[in-house]
This record gives sequence, C-alpha cells and structure tokens, in this order.
Amino acid sequence: MFLSINPDNPQPRLIRQAVDVLRQGGLICYPTDTVYGIGCDIFNQKAVKRIHQIKRRPPHKPFSFMCHSLKHVGDYCHISNTAYRLMRHNLPGAYTFVMPAMKIVPKIMLSKQKTVGIRVPDNRICLALLEEFGQPILNTSAILDDEEEPFSEAFQIEERLGGLIDLVIDGGPLYPSPSSVVSLVGDAVEVLREGKGDLSRFLS
Repeated sequence: MFLSINPDNPQPRLIRQAVDVLRQGGLICYPTDTVYGIGCDIFNQKAVKRIHQIKRRPPHKPFSFMCHSLKHVGDYCHISNTAYRLMRHNLPGAYTFVMPAMKIVPKIMLSKQKTVGIRVPDNRICLALLEEFGQPILNTSAILDDEEEPFSEAFQIEERLGGLIDLVIDGGPLYPSPSSVVSLVGDAVEVLREGKGDLSRFLS
C-alpha cells in the first residue's frame, strides 16, 4: 500500500488508515525529520522480528523508538533532572537520546545495559501517527545495512522494499541525514554520534 500524506497538514483520515496498519501488526515506512524510517508497534514481537530480518540486524542490536512528546518519553524511560532539562529545550528535534528503560519496555527493544534509544521527531506526519497510535513506534532507517545512502523519496522505498513492508507513506522528499545520538544515562551527558541537530548545548 502507498499513501501520500500532506507533510504540512496531515489528513486525519489517512493518519488513521496508517495507524490501523500498525494496530494490525503491520510494518510501515514513514518520514521523519532525519530520514525515511521503517516502524511497527514495539509491543508486537513478531513485527519487530520482521524488521530485524529486513535489516539483517542481529537480535542483540536493538532498535530505537519514537514517542510523541517528552511526557510520553517519561512513560518508558527513567529521566534524570539533567536529562529532563536538556530534552525539554531540544525536543522535538533530530536527536536520539539513550536512556535507562522502564520495565514496560519489551526486552527485544533493550540493550544489554537495559537502555533504549528514544526520539521525539520534528515532523508533523510522524507526530500525528504517534499521537493517533498512542504508544511508541519502532524507528530504523529505511535502508538495508549493506547500502550506503538513505533514500530521499518514498517511491524509491516502494520500489526497493515495497514487497517487504505493508505501507509506504509518501511525505515528500527528504534530505536524509542521521540523528545525533546523545547518552543521558544518569547525570552524565555523552555525544555518541554527531549528526543532524545542534549539539552545542550538549558539549558545553
């Protein structure tokens, strides 16, 4: 299935249609503020395993997931005072924050250190999906691990991965760039990967 959704004013009917696919255990491709991503319901283990197979990613390397707001992040992660202050000033935005997970997070989404990568993206389609769905959506780039360049157009993903994914959302062209990854475990702040997003507040 291929859906074109307005990136500035996402149509509620189409957002609901996409969320129905998630609720049925399907995989979707959707735009974010960094790259086109592949996602599913993080609580549907079968769907998560499908994405591991598509990406040819070993099970011990968990994926990050997206939440619709900082308050939503607090339902799944332990947020220190330092982390809250930094996230409040930088979300939504092109950052993946590594944080200690709460017990509600499925084991398949956890690192060995019981941490998870969390995003609150600055993309209207993505935020509308998250708000309508009401729970996190797995996030990984819509490319295979042996490919170097992420796709900038949804039709490219449909041609390459359409047979493996239940729904591709066209949210317009993107200029793909990975998110910056920042560890907020405890009171320590560590930049793990420099990508899109201003890192000056995390380096001071």
